[in-house]
Amino acid sequence: MAEPRTTGNSGRNHQNGVLRALRAVNRVLPHNPARSGSNGASPPDLKKKLPVVDCGLYVDGHRVKGRPDYADALREAEKHHNAFVWLGLKEPTEEQMQELAEVFELHPLAVEDAVTAHQRPKLERYGETMFVVLKTARYVEHPELTATSEVVETGDVMLFIGRHFVLTVRHGDACHLSGVRAELDQSDADLLRQGPWAVFHAVCDNIVDRYLEVAEAIEDDIDEIEADVFTPGATDVRRIYNLKREIIEFKRAVVPLARPLDALYSGRIGGVPLEIRRYIRDIADHVRQVTEMQMGFDDLLNSALQADLAQIGVQQNNDMRKISAWVAMAAVPTMIAGIYGMNFDFMPELKWHFGYFAVLLVMAAAVALIYWLLRRSRWL
Repeated sequence: MAEPRTTGNSGRNHQNGVLRALRAVNRVLPHNPARSGSNGASPPDLKKKLPVVDCGLYVDGHRVKGRPDYADALREAEKHHNAFVWLGLKEPTEEQMQELAEVFELHPLAVEDAVTAHQRPKLERYGETMFVVLKTARYVEHPELTATSEVVETGDVMLFIGRHFVLTVRHGDACHLSGVRAELDQSDADLLRQGPWAVFHAVCDNIVDRYLEVAEAIEDDIDEIEADVFTPGATDVRRIYNLKREIIEFKRAVVPLARPLDALYSGRIGGVPLEIRRYIRDIADHVRQVTEMQMGFDDLLNSALQADLAQIGVQQNNDMRKISAWVAMAAVPTMIAGIYGMNFDFMPELKWHFGYFAVLLVMAAAVALIYWLLRRSRWL
């Protein structure tokens, strides 16, 4: 019995020596953060770098105090019948979105679209998750509208809407959602009890309200251009073309949104609460209003462009008439001088004592007569 005990003690001593050697190696070698997570979990530095604007857990229409980790908040939301997580992000990278895709079970195609900005407004379903793309717009203030002024700044907001979560991914600074969240947190709990679609309504309503503000500001710019059209020398055609280009960018943000909203409030997309569908119908009406204003902008700018081109044509015509009138008055003395400049021997008036003064008088009389006729016909 003593021999095994001796063997066991030597084995333990050998293990202790190995452990001490490993600890010494770990102190010497640099720490690898990629292996610091337990059970193959993602390194904690990645979550710190994740561009989270805010994360909130909502239970029965009320936000739970604090800012929990999104994975823990999702697990807590799944324990309740009427609870969801709202996670807000700003311009995440593809690697960061992959981290979220594993937690929220997002489709790879939707994740790819969420990383890429400048998407077209659309509505797509991936299993039980709805993916929505909205275009944001902001009017850029400028002291004077020039041929290079930036009038409309656009961005993107993507929403992943599931049963217990809603993710908002924002690109650009055309619209901030912090005010939307604060207003929604202070609103009636009945709206938040509708679930993640209540967040969609609040975000979409805020974006469309910005559309109306942009449209009204552009209308002021068009009024300024119309006033300058009939002011000589004040209109620059390049300003009109620049504003038309900015309006086209604005239309690309607004017009495609009508179809997804129509599909939502008409009931063709399942899972949307009836109360939210009523709110979405009101948003769709505002989108139609902005679209009609944009069509009016096109007509007004086309009319202003045609009027400006007509003004340019009239001005050029007036200039040509004036030039022609002065040429006609100069042609008579030139013709007479040319005749008397010919070297003929038989020109009796050349010997006349008052010939020079008579020719000058004839020239002056002819020019005066032509000037009077041109003034009478409003060529001068």
